[in-house]
Amino acid sequence: MTEGGSDEMAEKRYRVGILGCGGIANAHARTILKTGRMDFVAFCDIDEARAKDFNERYAQGNAKVFTDYRKMFESVEMDIVYICLPPFAHSDEVELAAKAGVHIFIEKPIALDMETANRMVQACKENKVKSQVGFMNRHGEAVQTVKRMIESGEAGQVGLLIAWYMCNSLHAPWWRDKSKSGGQIVEQIIHTYDIARFLLGEPVSVFCHLDNLFHRDVPNYTSEDVSAASIRFESGAVATIAGTNGAIPGKWINQWKLVTQNFTIEFENANNATLVQTNLPHTRTLTISSDKDLFLAETLDLLNAIETDGETVCPMEEGAKTLKFVLAVRESGETGQIVRLTGN
Repeated sequence: MTEGGSDEMAEKRYRVGILGCGGIANAHARTILKTGRMDFVAFCDIDEARAKDFNERYAQGNAKVFTDYRKMFESVEMDIVYICLPPFAHSDEVELAAKAGVHIFIEKPIALDMETANRMVQACKENKVKSQVGFMNRHGEAVQTVKRMIESGEAGQVGLLIAWYMCNSLHAPWWRDKSKSGGQIVEQIIHTYDIARFLLGEPVSVFCHLDNLFHRDVPNYTSEDVSAASIRFESGAVATIAGTNGAIPGKWINQWKLVTQNFTIEFENANNATLVQTNLPHTRTLTISSDKDLFLAETLDLLNAIETDGETVCPMEEGAKTLKFVLAVRESGETGQIVRLTGN
């Protein structure tokens, strides 16, 4: 809250709805309760039982339950909606929320095509609602610190990012189907590509190799499970980002190493990093250590944007730009050609 803010603003409570009562929605529902300032008024899912379960679990049965999000927006007054749909399920829910004056939290990727994503961006702008895309790693203490160092010039010229995302899981049936999820790059490794954009700036060209090497015998598994991309950015920096769904079962490894003119930075995760300063006669090692709750941080950031008429760390437009980035990476992997990005 900004200095001089009113007591009324500090005590304001927010009416919240959740659209899509799946796994990630549970994490957001628990976070919403942590704020102590947000009350559930609606839950919507095509599976009514799941919406009812959320209502009992998180609202003691006091919210309304829907299987049609259009009816939810028509009949319930909300301040914020959390859209936690799988990628293929996005249609006009953002436009309807924005027209109703409802601020939006939306999980990534915001869509599977740029036409849908651009409509979402335009709806938020036209209706002047705040939006936050669920790239929680942007809120990490280490990421935020390094971002400030880059922007202030302390880090010097950004040069090289090496990053990898490794896991081993079959995930949900829709996730394995590239036509529904977009593939591992678009649905999952997008978190890493977003960090690359956040720290290095806008990409100008990408080249990628990808394949399905480990799951060819799994029915309906059409997503890639290995990928490696090389990226050039407007800043002059370059990056390599690799990923796989064939590594250690039960482990989710997402790490990055960044070299700038003045620092070499190893991120253990978004909150924790080791920085070696290299522009001194003798190197100096700095440590950033935090246990910040990233889900809580992105929700509080949205509330702050609403209350101050400011901007979130990752508004809808940023979600669209990162989507354009990963769609270009996937296109390169599928065509074997360098893809150049324009109009970011």
